[in-house]
Amino acid sequence: MHRPGLSPCAIARYTPIQVATRPSTRSTRRPVARPSRRSRLAALWQQRWFRYLLMAAGAMAVVLLGVTIYLWISYGRVIDRKLAGEQRPVPRIFGRPFEVTAGQGLSPAQFLQRLNDVGYAERPKAAVPGEFDVTPLSVTVVTRPHDSDPTATVKVDFTKGNRVARLTSGGHAVTKLTLEAPLLAALAPGERRRYVPLANIPKVMVDAVITIEDRRFFEHPGVDPIGILRAVITNLKGDKPYLQGGSTLTQQIVKNTFLTPAKTPQRKLQEQFMALVLESRFTKQQILELYLNDVVLGQRGPFEIHGVSEASRIFFGKDVRNITLAEAATIAGVIQSPSRLSPFRNPDRARERRNVVLDEMANVGVVSRADATKAEASPLVVSTRALENEAPYFVDYASQLVDEDYAGLLKSDAAVDVYTTLDLHLQRMAQEALNEGITQVDKQLAARKRKGTAQAAIVAVDPRTGDILAMVGGRAYNQSQYNRAVAAKRQPGSTFKPFVYLTAFQSLAETGQPDLTPATVITDEPTTFKDGENDYTPSNYQNEYDGPITLRRALALSRNIVAIKVAEQVGYDKVADLWKKVGVGTPARPYPSIALGVFEVSPVEMTSAYTIFANNGTMHPLRALTSIVENGKARAVAEPPAKTIARPDATFLVVNMMRSVMNEGTGAAARSAGFTLDAAGKSGTTNDLRDAWFIGLTPELLTAVWVGFDNNQPIGLSGSQAALPIWTSFMKRALAGRPSTSFDVPEDIVFADIDKDTGQLATPACPVVIHEAFLAGTEPHQTCELHGGGHGFLSTLGGWIGLGR
Repeated sequence: MHRPGLSPCAIARYTPIQVATRPSTRSTRRPVARPSRRSRLAALWQQRWFRYLLMAAGAMAVVLLGVTIYLWISYGRVIDRKLAGEQRPVPRIFGRPFEVTAGQGLSPAQFLQRLNDVGYAERPKAAVPGEFDVTPLSVTVVTRPHDSDPTATVKVDFTKGNRVARLTSGGHAVTKLTLEAPLLAALAPGERRRYVPLANIPKVMVDAVITIEDRRFFEHPGVDPIGILRAVITNLKGDKPYLQGGSTLTQQIVKNTFLTPAKTPQRKLQEQFMALVLESRFTKQQILELYLNDVVLGQRGPFEIHGVSEASRIFFGKDVRNITLAEAATIAGVIQSPSRLSPFRNPDRARERRNVVLDEMANVGVVSRADATKAEASPLVVSTRALENEAPYFVDYASQLVDEDYAGLLKSDAAVDVYTTLDLHLQRMAQEALNEGITQVDKQLAARKRKGTAQAAIVAVDPRTGDILAMVGGRAYNQSQYNRAVAAKRQPGSTFKPFVYLTAFQSLAETGQPDLTPATVITDEPTTFKDGENDYTPSNYQNEYDGPITLRRALALSRNIVAIKVAEQVGYDKVADLWKKVGVGTPARPYPSIALGVFEVSPVEMTSAYTIFANNGTMHPLRALTSIVENGKARAVAEPPAKTIARPDATFLVVNMMRSVMNEGTGAAARSAGFTLDAAGKSGTTNDLRDAWFIGLTPELLTAVWVGFDNNQPIGLSGSQAALPIWTSFMKRALAGRPSTSFDVPEDIVFADIDKDTGQLATPACPVVIHEAFLAGTEPHQTCELHGGGHGFLSTLGGWIGLGR
């Protein structure tokens, strides 16, 4: 209805009133229609601000997608480069193959250690290469093929006296069993690791790690929201004696390999994102293998322990395939906090954590409750010397030699395997002997109220070749990496005296002067010598003097005065020239004190010099490297040439005299301790009892031992007191079961029975007779005056016809 004269607004105000007053019998009002979603979006689209907002969101999504794709590709490349084989191969150092022969001194336990060294697995019944089985007095081994030797099943039977009784294969006797060269170390800087394929890691080890670290490992895509939620709830409830973490194994790999340890939200997001990327590029088995070989499990000395295989060796001295349930749980338990749960520093905490792992393994059903309970009750026993048993001082020495002779080889991208002369079996014996010996030295020092930590070094070589078989450079590598066997330059003291006598006999053989033989008698008494313009008045050890004494006896008792008198007669300059010809240590100056070894030399250098006495005057420089394989190809290793220092006959005279050191002189304690093989040796004690030495040899093994303080203060013990017991302990172990062999007698050597005291031909009345060696033509012809001899008719006649001297 329209009323003229009213504005539209008036009409609008008027019309509702009119409608509202109309009577109605029923409601004619319809529901108000709501706008549809499409219409609302259309209406919003009409708004300019909405269009801008939508465009901005789209742009952000595109950018976010691009960033995600970029990061996914970039992280993928980083992961591939780091974990998929592009990383630099780690150089490896190996020892020499271990041989087992009938009659050898070897216990079943020692043999099992050697099998563990090369990764053999113990089984109830050895069936495939790389396995062995054990009975109380026998071990059956299925060898791996190596070099030109095929696989074989060899049974090694032992006697109750810890000797190898026999070796048989297929019921037939075999002469020897040779194991592969043991891996000593992989040269990752600051690390100890030993990469092992997942197939070689036992199920019990895998189960222990997954149970305690990432129970849903095979179900999540790298990040586990369920595991995170469960950890949060468990930690809030506080019904566990430990806190649970939410990181998966994959996240742990990312965190330890690619990221900093900073705990920030940004780093956590980055860790989770990279974990998803890692899971997309590797299988679960590959990720598990990476984790088990890389996880950090503590610190031993300067090295970080990586991987369950290396931890098995460091913690328990075993190949990982031979660990027990309790040992596997111990390793898995350490992962949470390697320092706090170290079985070396905190054994109680480590045992408690181990039992937590065992309890969880039983809860999830990977082991029975009975087995878990039994393992929880077992003691936690670790191998306290596992790191030292890997020959770390020698590994450092071999690495240094490779760096010197093949510069950059160990830092290249090549796969480098270095094979060495080290006998890991003898190395363990050397370490044990040093540990026991230095403990006794500590007791002696404590009894004398002397302060300081004594150190020691051992070098053992095959004197016939110069091959270094064992090297220990200190009492504990994890405390000090200073290699005293190589780097400690000390005075050799009386261990130099054999070179004084060698100079005299060499001169006698070449010129006939001085007229000195092992049977020559010289007066041992306080004496003043001329040292240039100065007087030099040395003394014997503890001021003991013997009066007239043979050179043999003087060397056996290490008499200083006699040694200086011999050097004086032959000429100090000739003694210095001989040492210069040897070519080790610092130069020796031609003064009276040269006879007492007042220059400096390392144990390695002194050992090299002593190879002269095993090789009839020929010196074999020491050798540590046998071969280097680079990318599968052998590289030549130059063998240091031997050099002739002295005549064989003159050298033998000294060796024969040094046998008296062992039998009746300063080394005689070795005999009373049970070392019975034919041997020659010499003790060494320097001025003020500063250093203690003993160097001794058989035809097949030469060993030098040094004991002293790092600060070069006097240790207050003689070589016989401090060094000889270590030498004896090692030699007894190393040569157990070996027959006694004599030193070769060169031509132009004759023997005569002489009286021990007078050096004259023995009579039936002489109480002690020595079967003495002489250069042909220098043997005595005068019978013993002290016990019934004299200038009889035969002696006078011999002098007339030129037989006497």
